[in-house]
Amino acid sequence: MSTHAPVRTQDFAALAERSLPAPVWDFLAGGSGEELTLAANRAALDAVTLVPRVLTGGAGRTTGADLLGTAAALPLAVAPMAYQRLLHPDGEAATARAAKAAGVPFVLSTLSSVPVEEITALGADTWFQLYCLRDRAATTELVRRAERAGCSALMVTVDVPVMGRRLRDLRHGFALPPEVAPAHLDPAGTGRTHDKRAGSSAVAEHTAQAFASDLDWDDLARLRADTRLPLIVKGVLDPRDAARAAALGADAVVVSNHGGRQLDGAAPGVDLLPAVREAVPDGCRVLLDSGIRSGTDVLKALALGADGVLLGRPVLWGLAVDGEQGVREVLRLVESELRSALTLSGCAGPADARRLGVRGAAR
Repeated sequence: MSTHAPVRTQDFAALAERSLPAPVWDFLAGGSGEELTLAANRAALDAVTLVPRVLTGGAGRTTGADLLGTAAALPLAVAPMAYQRLLHPDGEAATARAAKAAGVPFVLSTLSSVPVEEITALGADTWFQLYCLRDRAATTELVRRAERAGCSALMVTVDVPVMGRRLRDLRHGFALPPEVAPAHLDPAGTGRTHDKRAGSSAVAEHTAQAFASDLDWDDLARLRADTRLPLIVKGVLDPRDAARAAALGADAVVVSNHGGRQLDGAAPGVDLLPAVREAVPDGCRVLLDSGIRSGTDVLKALALGADGVLLGRPVLWGLAVDGEQGVREVLRLVESELRSALTLSGCAGPADARRLGVRGAAR
């Protein structure tokens, strides 16, 4: 740790970059292609400005919110992120413990390096993120496994028919070390994640073999019929897709471009957020993913119509720097920033944010 305590989540980024091998840092930090969308996510959020209210009385009383029936301490969930044991030996277990301590849901990836049963045993409110596999029976078994383990929601990612072309990983010939593997997939088929070859990504090659690349709306309808868990559809940008997902019974949609890691040149999620909010019924929750770095970013998302956000890379920065304690500190910083932003904008809590004036974004 630095002699100066981090005072914002980005301070953890600098510490994490210094502590990690370059290939691992680039796997964490990088985007696809020329990383245009990766940069655009931040530029779009930075361009949003808020019009605070004054003399409202009791501003900043609470940061709590309801997220799919969960009384969360913050209007956020920890985003699903793969292979967290790359960053710390405890991996997803450390992150889940920190999320539980912070009172927010933890979303566990299909590509977790720790199995779902070990995560739910820690007591965190756990949502399971699903990648649909070529083997449809294996996909169904993943859903059943998440249900048996006690997950409280299912989040299906729909924007990865194939993994985006991530140039940093190709330059490194990125592969997982022997001690890290996808805990939920067939061990006999995951050895290729460790096969390092110049100019290729072993992780991308593995997902190309494992993931279904031909998902359609019928698949989503079957998944909706196949589970009683709340269903969240992640990876939506077009309001027409959001509306169709809601019509098929999705309980929530996540406006996301996968953190700039899929289609390079895709629009920033925050730019589409207001239109998505208008396209879905009030009963369908809307979450924003991609580019969130601070409590002020959370407030901007709420003001533009989101019910909450997914927090991604900052959590991994904290994990890389100091394990569970690092993640706890990242979440504490976001909570402190959000409380300050709510107070200064005249909002008693997250529910008031939608009444704020917003500039610099489509509405």
